[in-house]
Amino acid sequence: MRTKFILAIAVSLASGPISGASAQGAATSAPITDISYDVTFTRANAERRQVSSAMTFTVGGTEPVLLSLPKWTPGTYEIGNFARDVANFSAEEAGTALTWDKIDPDTWRVRPRGVGQVIVQFDYLADSLDNANTWARPDFLLFNGTNLFLYAEGRGFDFPASVTVNTEAGWKVVSGMTPSGQHHYTAANYHDLVDMPFFVGQFDIDSAQISGTWVRFATYPAGSVTGGPRIAVWESLKRVIPAEVKVFGEVPWSTYSVMQIIDPSYSGGSGLEHQNSHVDVLGPGMMDTPVMPSLYAHEIFHAWNVKRLRPGDLWPYRYDQEQPTTLLWISEGITDYYADLAEVRGGIVGAKEFYSMTSEKMSQVEALPPTSLEDASLSTWIHPRDGTEYIYYPKGSLAGLLIDIMIRDGSDNRSSLDDVMRALYNADYKNGRGFTADEWWSTVTNAAKGKSFRDFYARYIDGREPFPYDRVFPLAGLRVARDTTRVPQLGIASLQDSSGLHVTQVIPGSSAAVAGVEPGDQLISVGGFNAEDPNWTESFRSRYARQPEGSALPVVVRRKGGDQTLTAHLHFVLRVESRLVEDGRASAKARRIREGILRGATGAVTAN
Repeated sequence: MRTKFILAIAVSLASGPISGASAQGAATSAPITDISYDVTFTRANAERRQVSSAMTFTVGGTEPVLLSLPKWTPGTYEIGNFARDVANFSAEEAGTALTWDKIDPDTWRVRPRGVGQVIVQFDYLADSLDNANTWARPDFLLFNGTNLFLYAEGRGFDFPASVTVNTEAGWKVVSGMTPSGQHHYTAANYHDLVDMPFFVGQFDIDSAQISGTWVRFATYPAGSVTGGPRIAVWESLKRVIPAEVKVFGEVPWSTYSVMQIIDPSYSGGSGLEHQNSHVDVLGPGMMDTPVMPSLYAHEIFHAWNVKRLRPGDLWPYRYDQEQPTTLLWISEGITDYYADLAEVRGGIVGAKEFYSMTSEKMSQVEALPPTSLEDASLSTWIHPRDGTEYIYYPKGSLAGLLIDIMIRDGSDNRSSLDDVMRALYNADYKNGRGFTADEWWSTVTNAAKGKSFRDFYARYIDGREPFPYDRVFPLAGLRVARDTTRVPQLGIASLQDSSGLHVTQVIPGSSAAVAGVEPGDQLISVGGFNAEDPNWTESFRSRYARQPEGSALPVVVRRKGGDQTLTAHLHFVLRVESRLVEDGRASAKARRIREGILRGATGAVTAN
């Protein structure tokens, strides 16, 4: 699946139409230099829910310049088609308008008159409350470079550029981009340019040193996270970041920015990672839930795993089409495993809470159709409607735990999955490339002192067999306790998106599906229980456990901005609930492995 960018080669284009050719991957722009961008957001822009973007560059002649806008933001694994939000496109040279046309949905062809400076401008609709897009309020703007920064088609992405933000006096600007003056920033290449989102306007921001670098916490609206909740955020960050730094042995950023929006129109929460920041979008009730430390830990771990260490299919990023990989379960699922580890190793949760989080993931996977992790990694681009859209998060996390245990068992706890992540990070990312499946499994085997993972891969990663919990967990002094109960089943699968937060999926043919709940609906409440409460499913089962089969059940969903109340009917099933617990009869070696996982240690580990 690896695809390479077109190299910057000298190709002269005729001034007439390009017959039958898409610009993306098939045509090359005239060369341009001295590239800079200006982003303008004022109160006047905010009234129109728009932001203005201008690109300035120098041309050396009359050859057409082909300028493209990305189709997607890396980390989302879905096509965003950002060009659809562009309006009022124009181009000029020396104050005089230039002719232009489009040669595909994302690419504009501008015709310079000769040597000189060209300015291309457009307005962008800023009404999408989405981590990967652009969103404006009367006093605030979130924007991503993938939405606003054009690139010269076929000319590569190694060009330096600057960004100037023009905004109201007294309004703040925060971004991971390198500052070079008041509201002026620079990027060494296009990949960095579009990987550093911006907050502009009125918001709260403070900072603290963690693991030797500055971490910033920016929150909109101002006053949305203050007092105890803000202190709790800082306490979480100070605990999870050092635990994650220990895995790789270095901090890869000079500053890190946690950028957070809370808005009443948003239900639940989501996060999107970048190389030295992440953007969270949350509903008002999310700050008081225990899921928030997991959110921070998940997105921050991505600064190593996927923003730097990533599959070769994603290296380098391309922006004109999907970039599928069978290894997304490593980038996302194993990141989710390390988010849990960061919480327990950082002291935010104890061992029992870690086992509970793992048990919940086991239940999520068992409730869905058998799905290969490689298939799930590929299918995320098309968002399957069978409930498995995000299964590579919990199932990939469980795979990470099982692989970690087997590495530790094979090496007598002298090596761990930490060693695998660190080795690949040093061998691949630091040498400017992505890793392959063969590299992943050979590194895992080496860490396990030669133990073969061929059968494990064939049956549980490429295959669809249930994970071998009963064989692997005892190697770490753990076992699965199973309880059979009669429980009401609605048919809503609560899986995790890229933030580790819960996303509603509907099981086809279930009571929820018959009632009219659709994939993508935001679940507001079930039977009177608020779906933002992380314990709502337990409360729901407790209240309705003794109700008659077929009893009416109100389900409130948010669809296209409006709330709808649907009527489902109770359906009961026999459920085998699996719980991960410690095995009191574990061997000394198994106890060392268990403690090593929980504490991030290898060798002879003494239990607390």
